[in-house]
Amino acid sequence: MISIHDLPAINATLNATAAVLLVWGFLLIRRRSIAAHRKVMLAAFVTSSVFLCCYLIYHYNVGSVRFPRTGAIRTVYLSILATHTALAATVPPLAIITLNRGLRERYDRHRKIARWTLPIWLGISYGSAPRAANRSSWQTRARCSIRAPQPGHFRRP
Repeated sequence: MISIHDLPAINATLNATAAVLLVWGFLLIRRRSIAAHRKVMLAAFVTSSVFLCCYLIYHYNVGSVRFPRTGAIRTVYLSILATHTALAATVPPLAIITLNRGLRERYDRHRKIARWTLPIWLGISYGSAPRAANRSSWQTRARCSIRAPQPGHFRRP
């Protein structure tokens, strides 16, 4: 059975898969393989949707996860996280609009928004996978320590 603590690794896998599908879909449309492009982009959307569900379930149960380091690296991390979060909030509506226009064969309007959607969606998917995998290792170290960590804090074993 999958535990709540397995979700960061699952999320990393889902995001990496979505990123691969997005690149593949882009390559397919450049080759004018519209039917294959449509299937791959729908798969990317489903993969990202499953990720979003797992992400929300995880954070509903765990709450926010504190970055364990201090100093300049924390400032850099939080700055990246803030821009990532703001851009991530735009992906679902952009993806839905882009898919809707493509599925309705409004290709001129689809192309206009896809030029914005793809780089944002790809950047978010690609950027989330390593962060989620790293978060999983922080939590694994925290769970394996002899003493339970304080809520919201992690310590090295």
